[in-house]
Amino acid sequence: MGMVDLEKAPGAGPREESARRSDAEGCLVVAIRIPVRIVVLVLVVPVRIVWDALVVAGRVLRDTVLRPFGRALAWLGRAVFVWPLVGVWRYVLVPLAKGVAWLGNVLLVVPAVWVYRWLLTPVGHGFAWFLAGVGAVFAAVGRGLYAGLARLARYLVVVPAAWFYAWVLTPVGHALAWCGRGLLWCLGMVVTGVGTALYWTVRVLLVLPALALWWWVLTPVGRVLAVIGREVWDALGHAWRIAGYVSRAVGRFLGTLFRWTVAEPARWAYRSVLTPVGHAVRDTVLRPLAEGARGVGRAARQALDSARLSVRQARADVRRMLFGEPVKARPVARREPSAAEARTLGSSTTALTKD
Repeated sequence: MGMVDLEKAPGAGPREESARRSDAEGCLVVAIRIPVRIVVLVLVVPVRIVWDALVVAGRVLRDTVLRPFGRALAWLGRAVFVWPLVGVWRYVLVPLAKGVAWLGNVLLVVPAVWVYRWLLTPVGHGFAWFLAGVGAVFAAVGRGLYAGLARLARYLVVVPAAWFYAWVLTPVGHALAWCGRGLLWCLGMVVTGVGTALYWTVRVLLVLPALALWWWVLTPVGRVLAVIGREVWDALGHAWRIAGYVSRAVGRFLGTLFRWTVAEPARWAYRSVLTPVGHAVRDTVLRPLAEGARGVGRAARQALDSARLSVRQARADVRRMLFGEPVKARPVARREPSAAEARTLGSSTTALTKD
């Protein structure tokens, strides 16, 4: 199969490729493919229809219920948690933190800086000068003591240790190394022999039977299972696509059936029956009732106005009987002449010369 695919002509069409593939695969693959695709198609079509129905229901539920509910929850969360927290942060915590920072600066930072600058720094400089003098004295003493100890250690420790290493430890180490190399050679020979024996034992008892089982049992069975699995996978893909077409056709059929059995009769009933009946009810019943109700309302308002006017007149009569007529205000003399005394266009008399 691999050589056939690699040596395929670049201009070969899909029909030639499928023919070559079927010829190369053999009758076993073809015999497995047809029943597997039939069984998978029968099993997958109901699953695909149910899946498409669930997808449609989920979209409707998302658009009509979950999305508005989520928006309401988001608004409620902002109103209950976010806005109060923002208000507390902005109008309580931030001013409080600024006040605490200012108070800490005044009570801690400024005094600490003053103490460091005017108290600790001079004391530290004096102490450092004292320690520098003491250190110089101890350094001179230490250098002399170190030179004496170094010379004493050289002649008492280093020279005897070098002589002991050169004339005692080196020959003993060479002898021990020679003995160790011989012992290691012996152990290597023993381990090599044991390893060779174990290698051939494991090869004869385990490796060769495992290779025979792999080549003559597991490889053919694996190839058959691979062919079956590939065919089942391809059959699932074809069946899923065919089930999609079937589900789409079923959905369109159900939609058309719902349209002609429910939607169109309801639309016809609304347009042809309910609308004329509603117009007739509106023209013959509702409008006269509305006119009658408006007439009753006008009569009631007129009766209320008449009753209010009668009550007002009765109150005025009672007030007149109890307290008498109200005192009328005297008219105030005006500087301008009245209309009767004013000069007219057709008279020569005026208000000043009239008797």
